[in-house]
Amino acid sequence: MPVCENCGEHVSEQFTRVFGDENGRVYACPSCSANAGIGEVTRERRPASETSQ
Repeated sequence: MPVCENCGEHVSEQFTRVFGDENGRVYACPSCSANAGIGEVTRERRPASETSQ
C-alpha cells in the first residue's frame, strides 16, 4: 500500500503513478499539500540525490 513519504498518509496507486517518482515514492499528497501545488512541492521535497538522475 503506497504512502506519502512526507506525512505517512495512504495514497492510491493511481496517485502514485501520477505524482510518484520512478521508484513509486510520493513526497506530497492532498493531506499535507495544497492540491494545486502537489507537483511543485514534490520537486522541492524530493531528495537532491534523486533529482540529478
